[in-house]
Amino acid sequence: MTTLLLRLAGPMQAWGDSSRFTRRETRTEPTKSAVIGLLAAAQGRRRTDPIEDLLALRFGVRVDQIGELGRDFQTAQHWATGRRMPLSYRYFLSDAVFVAGLEGPAELTDALAAALTSPAFPIYLGRRSFPPSKAVLLGLSDADLVTALTDHDWEASDWYRRRQPRHVSLRLVVDGDVLPGASVSETVRDVPRSFDPVRREYTWRDIAELPGGVEKANDVGRIMESAGPDFFREVTAP
Repeated sequence: MTTLLLRLAGPMQAWGDSSRFTRRETRTEPTKSAVIGLLAAAQGRRRTDPIEDLLALRFGVRVDQIGELGRDFQTAQHWATGRRMPLSYRYFLSDAVFVAGLEGPAELTDALAAALTSPAFPIYLGRRSFPPSKAVLLGLSDADLVTALTDHDWEASDWYRRRQPRHVSLRLVVDGDVLPGASVSETVRDVPRSFDPVRREYTWRDIAELPGGVEKANDVGRIMESAGPDFFREVTAP
């Protein structure tokens, strides 16, 4: 088994898992379904092609740079009939950076890495109008998923690092069965059974977070000042 590491960075990203009708949400971290779709596109798979081998990959993501939530107000037109669609709110993340990992057989991860160097179809970060700002492929690791995501260098931008303290804790979100003994933090509808535009199908998966996150040193970070006197404690102390 090897772990494929991806850098998901761009001016805007959107990772929806529960969008309905005129309100299109985004999660605060990439979804497995979107990353699987990105890899399928890189390999040139059509929306009706099987993806069972990709679904078997163990998935995790580290939040290296927390993005800001934004909202677009958009108009749309039906692709087949030309009929005007209702106005919609579409949420997105700006200036976010993530490191995603997918663990699986070496033959498959090697093929995916090769595809990302010369993708068959354009790849994007959740929506077609959101291209990556840097190369997506970071490389392959012989380590397991959690170790690979823990050990990889911090990918945050320089300006973001300068605003953080000297030590940071990065969120690490993985498939629920990756961390033995860890409690499931959420169950999301995030496993694509089919990307067929006529009938898209998704099922559920459990996700868990690494307790305490991933600790990284930050040499260019701010030295946190003292919080000052605790006035509440002074007036409530016996």
